[in-house]
Amino acid sequence: MLIAAIEQVARGNSAALKQVYDMTSAKLFGVILRIMHDRELAEDVLQDVYLKVWNRAGRFDANRASPISWLCVIARNAAIDGVRRQQRSDYLSGHAEADVLEEIEDDAVPADELLCNAEDNERMRRCMEALQDDHRKSIRMAFFDGLSHSELAERIGVPLGTMKSWIRRGLASLKGCLGGG
Repeated sequence: MLIAAIEQVARGNSAALKQVYDMTSAKLFGVILRIMHDRELAEDVLQDVYLKVWNRAGRFDANRASPISWLCVIARNAAIDGVRRQQRSDYLSGHAEADVLEEIEDDAVPADELLCNAEDNERMRRCMEALQDDHRKSIRMAFFDGLSHSELAERIGVPLGTMKSWIRRGLASLKGCLGGG
Protein backbone atom coordinates (compact mmCIF):
# COMPACT_ATOMS: atom_id res chain seq x y z
CA MET A 1 0.00 0.00 0.00
CA LEU A 2 2.87 2.38 0.82
CA ILE A 3 4.63 1.49 -2.44
CA ALA A 4 1.49 2.30 -4.40
CA ALA A 5 1.11 5.62 -2.57
CA ILE A 6 4.72 6.59 -3.35
CA GLU A 7 4.15 5.66 -7.00
CA GLN A 8 1.12 7.96 -7.02
CA VAL A 9 3.18 10.76 -5.44
CA ALA A 10 5.66 10.31 -8.30
CA ARG A 11 2.77 10.99 -10.68
CA GLY A 12 2.00 14.26 -8.88
CA ASN A 13 -0.91 13.05 -6.76
CA SER A 14 -1.01 15.30 -3.67
CA ALA A 15 -3.65 13.13 -1.97
CA ALA A 16 -1.18 10.25 -2.14
CA LEU A 17 1.44 12.42 -0.41
CA LYS A 18 -1.03 12.95 2.43
CA GLN A 19 -1.52 9.19 2.58
CA VAL A 20 2.27 8.63 2.74
CA TYR A 21 2.47 11.28 5.47
CA ASP A 22 -0.34 9.67 7.49
CA MET A 23 1.27 6.24 7.22
CA THR A 24 4.85 7.25 8.05
CA SER A 25 5.10 10.61 9.81
CA ALA A 26 5.21 9.20 13.37
CA LYS A 27 8.12 6.86 12.56
CA LEU A 28 10.03 9.48 10.58
CA PHE A 29 9.50 12.09 13.27
CA GLY A 30 10.99 9.66 15.77
CA VAL A 31 14.06 9.14 13.56
CA ILE A 32 14.51 12.90 13.19
CA LEU A 33 13.91 13.73 16.85
CA ARG A 34 16.37 11.08 18.01
CA ILE A 35 19.09 12.84 16.00
CA MET A 36 18.11 16.48 16.53
CA HIS A 37 16.99 16.45 20.19
CA ASP A 38 14.84 19.53 19.51
CA ARG A 39 11.12 19.04 18.88
CA GLU A 40 10.54 22.33 17.09
CA LEU A 41 13.49 21.90 14.74
CA ALA A 42 12.52 18.25 14.17
CA GLU A 43 9.03 19.34 13.10
CA ASP A 44 10.55 21.74 10.56
CA VAL A 45 12.82 19.00 9.21
CA LEU A 46 9.87 16.62 8.95
CA GLN A 47 8.16 19.14 6.65
CA ASP A 48 11.33 19.27 4.54
CA VAL A 49 11.35 15.48 4.35
CA TYR A 50 7.92 15.35 2.75
CA LEU A 51 8.89 18.09 0.32
CA LYS A 52 11.86 15.90 -0.66
CA VAL A 53 9.54 12.89 -0.96
CA TRP A 54 7.32 14.92 -3.29
CA ASN A 55 10.30 15.87 -5.44
CA ARG A 56 12.07 12.47 -5.36
CA ALA A 57 9.23 9.94 -5.40
CA GLY A 58 10.03 9.07 -9.01
CA ARG A 59 13.46 7.83 -7.88
CA PHE A 60 12.05 5.27 -5.45
CA ASP A 61 12.87 1.71 -6.53
CA ALA A 62 11.08 -1.03 -4.59
CA ASN A 63 13.69 -3.51 -5.85
CA ARG A 64 16.47 -1.67 -4.00
CA ALA A 65 14.81 -0.83 -0.68
CA SER A 66 11.55 -1.07 1.18
CA PRO A 67 9.53 2.14 1.16
CA ILE A 68 10.07 2.74 4.87
CA SER A 69 13.83 2.26 4.44
CA TRP A 70 13.89 4.78 1.63
CA LEU A 71 11.88 7.26 3.71
CA CYS A 72 14.06 6.69 6.79
CA VAL A 73 17.19 7.42 4.77
CA ILE A 74 15.70 10.70 3.59
CA ALA A 75 14.62 11.59 7.15
CA ARG A 76 17.96 10.65 8.71
CA ASN A 77 19.96 12.60 6.15
CA ALA A 78 17.67 15.63 6.50
CA ALA A 79 18.05 15.49 10.30
CA ILE A 80 21.84 15.34 10.07
CA ASP A 81 21.79 18.25 7.62
CA GLY A 82 19.57 20.13 10.09
CA VAL A 83 22.05 19.48 12.92
CA ARG A 84 24.88 20.72 10.71
CA ARG A 85 22.97 23.87 9.79
CA GLN A 86 22.21 24.53 13.45
CA GLN A 87 25.85 23.97 14.43
CA ARG A 88 27.04 26.35 11.71
CA SER A 89 24.49 28.93 12.80
CA ASP A 90 25.53 28.56 16.44
CA TYR A 91 29.18 28.78 15.45
CA LEU A 92 28.67 31.91 13.34
CA SER A 93 26.71 33.57 16.11
CA GLY A 94 29.43 32.64 18.63
CA HIS A 95 27.25 30.23 20.65
CA ALA A 96 29.02 26.95 19.96
CA GLU A 97 31.90 25.23 18.24
CA ALA A 98 31.22 23.68 14.87
CA ASP A 99 31.67 19.92 15.08
CA VAL A 100 30.05 18.65 11.92
CA LEU A 101 29.68 14.99 11.12
CA GLU A 102 32.40 13.73 8.84
CA GLU A 103 31.64 12.12 5.54
CA ILE A 104 33.42 8.86 4.77
CA GLU A 105 33.60 7.73 1.17
CA ASP A 106 32.26 4.22 0.88
CA ASP A 107 30.67 2.26 -1.94
CA ALA A 108 28.72 0.06 0.47
CA VAL A 109 24.97 0.23 0.98
CA PRO A 110 24.43 3.10 3.43
CA ALA A 111 24.21 1.71 6.96
CA ASP A 112 21.27 3.95 7.81
CA GLU A 113 19.34 2.25 5.01
CA LEU A 114 20.05 -1.08 6.70
CA LEU A 115 19.32 0.23 10.20
CA CYS A 116 15.97 1.82 9.34
CA ASN A 117 14.46 -1.14 7.53
CA ALA A 118 11.62 -2.17 9.80
CA GLU A 119 10.94 -5.28 7.77
CA ASP A 120 14.36 -6.70 8.66
CA ASN A 121 14.30 -5.84 12.38
CA GLU A 122 14.86 -9.37 13.66
CA ARG A 123 17.67 -10.10 11.24
CA MET A 124 19.26 -6.75 12.05
CA ARG A 125 18.99 -7.43 15.78
CA ARG A 126 20.76 -10.77 15.37
CA CYS A 127 23.50 -9.22 13.23
CA MET A 128 23.97 -6.32 15.66
CA GLU A 129 24.24 -8.75 18.57
CA ALA A 130 26.93 -10.68 16.69
CA LEU A 131 29.16 -7.58 16.51
CA GLN A 132 31.94 -6.91 18.99
CA ASP A 133 30.63 -4.81 21.89
CA ASP A 134 32.63 -1.70 21.00
CA HIS A 135 31.57 -1.85 17.33
CA ARG A 136 27.90 -2.39 18.24
CA LYS A 137 27.85 0.46 20.77
CA SER A 138 29.62 2.86 18.39
CA ILE A 139 27.26 2.11 15.50
CA ARG A 140 24.19 2.51 17.69
CA MET A 141 25.38 5.84 19.04
CA ALA A 142 26.39 7.11 15.59
CA PHE A 143 23.25 6.12 13.72
CA PHE A 144 20.57 6.28 16.39
CA ASP A 145 21.87 9.23 18.40
CA GLY A 146 23.43 11.09 15.47
CA LEU A 147 26.81 11.55 17.16
CA SER A 148 29.85 12.42 15.05
CA HIS A 149 32.98 10.29 15.10
CA SER A 150 34.77 12.86 17.23
CA GLU A 151 31.87 13.05 19.69
CA LEU A 152 31.83 9.26 19.94
CA ALA A 153 35.60 9.06 20.44
CA GLU A 154 35.44 11.65 23.21
CA ARG A 155 32.44 10.08 24.92
CA ILE A 156 33.89 6.56 24.88
CA GLY A 157 37.45 7.73 25.54
CA VAL A 158 39.27 6.33 22.52
CA PRO A 159 41.35 7.98 19.77
CA LEU A 160 39.42 9.27 16.76
CA GLY A 161 41.15 6.80 14.41
CA THR A 162 40.11 3.90 16.63
CA MET A 163 36.50 5.07 16.57
CA LYS A 164 36.50 5.35 12.78
CA SER A 165 37.98 1.84 12.52
CA TRP A 166 35.36 0.39 14.88
CA ILE A 167 32.53 1.88 12.87
CA ARG A 168 34.03 0.89 9.51
CA ARG A 169 34.66 -2.71 10.68
CA GLY A 170 31.26 -2.94 12.33
CA LEU A 171 29.50 -1.72 9.18
CA ALA A 172 31.47 -4.20 7.07
CA SER A 173 30.43 -7.01 9.43
CA LEU A 174 26.81 -5.88 9.29
CA LYS A 175 26.89 -5.79 5.50
CA GLY A 176 28.27 -9.32 5.42
CA CYS A 177 25.78 -10.62 7.96
CA LEU A 178 22.84 -9.04 6.14
CA GLY A 179 23.95 -10.46 2.80
CA GLY A 180 24.97 -7.14 1.27
CA GLY A 181 28.40 -8.32 0.19
